[in-house]
Amino acid sequence: MAVDEQRAGSRVSRPEIRLVRRGFTDPAQAVRLLAGPGLEGLADDPVLLDALGATADPDLALLGLARLLEAADQAERHTLRDTLTTSKPLRDRLLGVLGVSTALADHLARHPHDWHMLVTFELRDMHPGPEDFRRALAEGVRRGREGGRSPADALRVAYRRCLLAIAARDLTGTTDLAQTAAELADLAGATLQTALDLAAEQDQDAARACRLAVIGMGKCGGRELNYVSDVDVIFVAEPREGVDEHEAVKAATRLAAALTRLCADTTGEGTIWPVDANLRPEGRNGPLVRTLASHLAYYQRWAKTWEFQALLKARPVAGDAELGAAYLEALAPMVWQAAARDNFVTDVQQMRRRVIDSIPATELDRQLKLGPGGLRDVEFSVQLLQLVHGRTDPALRSGNTLEALAALSRGGYVGRADAVSLDTAYRFLRSLEHRIQLYRLRRTHLMPTGAEDLRRLARSLAALINDDTRSDPVAALQREWKRHAVEVRRLHEKLFYRPLLDAVAELPPGAAGLTPDAARARLEALGYADPAAALRHLSALASGVSRKAAIQRTLLPVLLGWFADSADPDAGLLNFRQVSDALGRTPWYLRLLRDESAAAEQLARVLSAGRLAPDLLLRAPEAVAMLGDPQGLAPRGRAALEQEILAAVGRAGSTAAAVAAARSVRRRELFRTAAADVLGRLGEDPAEALDTAGEALTALNAATLQGALRACTAGWEAEHGDLPTRIAVIAMGRFGGHELGYGSDADVLFVHEPLLGSLEQDAARAAQAVCNELRTLLGAPSTEPPLLVDADLRPEGRSGPLVRTLASYAAYYRRWSHAWESQALLRAEPVAGDEELGARFRQLIDPLRYPGVGVPERDLVEIRRIKARIEAERLPRGADPTTHTKIGRGGLADVEWTVQLFQLQHGHELPALRTTRTRAALAAAAGAGLVGRSDAQVLDAAWVLASRVRSAVMLVRGRPGDSFPGEARELAGVARYLGYGAGHSGELVDDYRRTTRRARAVVERLFYGG
Repeated sequence: MAVDEQRAGSRVSRPEIRLVRRGFTDPAQAVRLLAGPGLEGLADDPVLLDALGATADPDLALLGLARLLEAADQAERHTLRDTLTTSKPLRDRLLGVLGVSTALADHLARHPHDWHMLVTFELRDMHPGPEDFRRALAEGVRRGREGGRSPADALRVAYRRCLLAIAARDLTGTTDLAQTAAELADLAGATLQTALDLAAEQDQDAARACRLAVIGMGKCGGRELNYVSDVDVIFVAEPREGVDEHEAVKAATRLAAALTRLCADTTGEGTIWPVDANLRPEGRNGPLVRTLASHLAYYQRWAKTWEFQALLKARPVAGDAELGAAYLEALAPMVWQAAARDNFVTDVQQMRRRVIDSIPATELDRQLKLGPGGLRDVEFSVQLLQLVHGRTDPALRSGNTLEALAALSRGGYVGRADAVSLDTAYRFLRSLEHRIQLYRLRRTHLMPTGAEDLRRLARSLAALINDDTRSDPVAALQREWKRHAVEVRRLHEKLFYRPLLDAVAELPPGAAGLTPDAARARLEALGYADPAAALRHLSALASGVSRKAAIQRTLLPVLLGWFADSADPDAGLLNFRQVSDALGRTPWYLRLLRDESAAAEQLARVLSAGRLAPDLLLRAPEAVAMLGDPQGLAPRGRAALEQEILAAVGRAGSTAAAVAAARSVRRRELFRTAAADVLGRLGEDPAEALDTAGEALTALNAATLQGALRACTAGWEAEHGDLPTRIAVIAMGRFGGHELGYGSDADVLFVHEPLLGSLEQDAARAAQAVCNELRTLLGAPSTEPPLLVDADLRPEGRSGPLVRTLASYAAYYRRWSHAWESQALLRAEPVAGDEELGARFRQLIDPLRYPGVGVPERDLVEIRRIKARIEAERLPRGADPTTHTKIGRGGLADVEWTVQLFQLQHGHELPALRTTRTRAALAAAAGAGLVGRSDAQVLDAAWVLASRVRSAVMLVRGRPGDSFPGEARELAGVARYLGYGAGHSGELVDDYRRTTRRARAVVERLFYGG
């Protein structure tokens, strides 16, 4: 009693309490309605009250009933009251509808006699078909016109009357979801035919000139229509004998347009639904009506993959049946060859991404149709499998989702348990969508948020909810919805891949599975270039009865999906097999992937994103463990790296072993940075991610050089005694600028200073020996990636000594230094060895790189001449100057030389320009007004893009390159890294050319003075 009173209010009457117990939420209004016109004497009728209480919304049902009785005349009211109290089927149907749909209650209030329609379809086993609906609509239109209604209004009233009967059968369980959806599609087809008949009656000349067929598409074509939906159609026409084709198409277009208006225009009786012909060839830009030959010509030459996917559901629904059948017969062969088209997988993946990306963020969690785990996931999965396997198996060629899913299960293309789960989830989600739409007969796929709406939905779907809906129906509904959505998403991700494992496994007797040919066809359709090899990998990973194989069979369906979403699925699967072979007996490896879904996804993305990260991982697979650590991919600073490397060097027993230990740490850290980069963990902004990667790689190479220098010094001293000199390593180029890429050499200068009392010749020989040993051991062939130490920027280049004293550098620069050497020194920064000596070297070169007099004219001419010569002579033969990232038009050299010219000219008076970093110097130049803000942005964008392309090429190919890859898969991998979707590699190249062309125009003005 206390709970009931709390729900209904603190002061309630006994009749109100009885109503609350029956599920009414506004008992005071219910009491007033029960005392109103037409309901007199029924307030105490337990049969009626119980029937109202059994509806989804008793308050709504009672309100609708009161409105209906009030609108009916006295005789009609008396008949309805008698039928309500004596006929349970009618009572359940009428109240069931009124408790769910205010829109149908509105219809009954306007047309109270239409409640008789609920008696017409009384037999439980009666399933009205298209002809039944056509007769009902034709009769309704005839009677409406006799009563003075327009044809459009009469059609709307007749349509709603049929819809009322369908809803009543649905809500009382007389029909299941599949039958209800089929009846709605049949009603739509009958409505289109009736509208076409009316259009032909109004334009008899057009009807005599052409044959017109209406092809149902989408859910209408698949006989799985919603209560409220656009009805997708395609119009096809042929001239009648003796009529010119052009005139026939014009006549058919008039009929099609009139049909569309009759269904879609809003009148006093509202609208039926929009007729959407945008799935036709060329969409809304193409003609509304085409001949069959014109349709064929388009699909043979111009149609895209999604258009063939749409034709899966094509079905003649109105008009000339013979022409409709000819249309299907002509186009069906093309539909089932769509999976063999170039870029089939790419097109399909793009379609799904476009759908998800188009959903507003505020609606994503409420979308029943388009969101993750929604209806589109089911339909998309089923259609893709039909396209792949329907080429060879005609049993799969159904336009109906549930029928196709059952056929896929029978043929072994989808696991039986998965098919049952998917079928159940799809039926629940579609039923939920139907109930939401029925309320106001509005087209929506969004879950409502209001408590009353959710309560009504939960009560109307109680039979489908595997939970107790009495205590908290809203919570039960939310749990059931989320459960099904999660299940759909899980099955969507594995649906394509689970049967592939069955194809390489021994199935129990009687179980159907993919044949080897079907498995290869599916892998090929999903983007695997070598399906036979992929099947061998799957067999090696998942066959057998071991715990390892069992876990792999659980993991692989999802992993295969992630691999297929990459530019190179074959490489991803091969790399996964190699990692698994290396770590398969390690307990933590499979446990990590099984229990940490994020780690499994990250591994799949890394293994299929290119060659560099997998190559690094395969040399020491235990690095997989860092993917399971939330902070495992965070870049490490110079101090932490140096501490670890020096500790490893100190434990080694020889110089070679010490440098090998340093290289081992470097290899692991290279993987950490590359993996983080591939996964987008280095920064949300591309420029930020590039800077972070450059800093991480610079810190790593600097720490490695420090460790190698320590090892080589210790090795020399073990053989000869104390080293008679101090050595400093000066980073140059991109190393000094903290802008290293994955394939960059370490450009350096070596400087030494003899200790007091040491002979200069002895000190020079010792320094030379140590530095030569360092370069040799860091670059020697090994299982670890080499660090190539390049000292060619030293005075006199390769002809000069590898190591010089500080005094020798001073003498050379004072007497022989060229302008280009001053320019090169702009990037010089001490990174290893003796810190005090490195600082003194910096003091030595500062006057050279930031001269107080700026750049003399002769030096400016020399710098420009060298730059022009590099462009003319050093571009590799056959390279495209518009896409060469280093010395091509608007590339790295263009931007860097322009920025360095500002530094040489103004670095003396502008301290902000005294930086080794290109982007920082460019920002300083813009801040000082040396370059316009817009020009600076153009140069920065070009430099960032060119640098990212070089990084991407190294990540994808596993070897450095300054141009875009020529191989399509490699170019696709580069495009994916740079944020371009599948199939958009060409856009990347176009964007690069556009960006660098603008940068070159700025360089011509600022650097060359053009």
